[in-house]
Amino acid sequence: MPELSPLVIFIASIFTGNILLVYFLGMCSFLSVSRQIKTAFGLGIAVTFVLAITSAVNYIVYYYILLPFDIEYLRFIVFIATIAGVVQLLEMIIERFSEVLYINLGIFLPLITVNCAILGVSLFMIIRHYNFIQSVLFGAGSGIGWTLAIISMAAIRERLVEKKIPAALHGPGIALIIAGIMAMAFIGFSGIVQLQ
Repeated sequence: MPELSPLVIFIASIFTGNILLVYFLGMCSFLSVSRQIKTAFGLGIAVTFVLAITSAVNYIVYYYILLPFDIEYLRFIVFIATIAGVVQLLEMIIERFSEVLYINLGIFLPLITVNCAILGVSLFMIIRHYNFIQSVLFGAGSGIGWTLAIISMAAIRERLVEKKIPAALHGPGIALIIAGIMAMAFIGFSGIVQLQ
């Protein structure tokens, strides 16, 4: 199979290989923080930033430290440590420059560290043998796709506040139904480009 161009990987990671709605990684914060567009947008930008930075750093660490020293079996621990460091840096920046967003994101900001979408992107780039540019664009595209999904969910949930919904579906019930419908829509793009 011919190597995909970085631009194709970037576009595909937003739509056809959406990390959230196709691979279902990062669902916990997606369902919890998607009640308001403003908060969802803030978390989406934070996740995109972390994905872009950690995919670059983890690529360098894996190919220039772990592989040459034949310790690639430590990749999970090292990737999580890198993610934690980037998230801590991001948390300090958001607290310094936007205290309102920092308060709105609450516990979900430090929990980006354990967002499985972040670790998933780092593992996918290794499994798929992406080069550095492909890895960074895959990380950034995955973050944009995740942001697109959470903003769409927040917009739908804000509109549903005004609608009559059966009592049994309030809260997580309707959120899971919406997520399922959105996932079916994104999977409809899957025939266009397959990420490997």
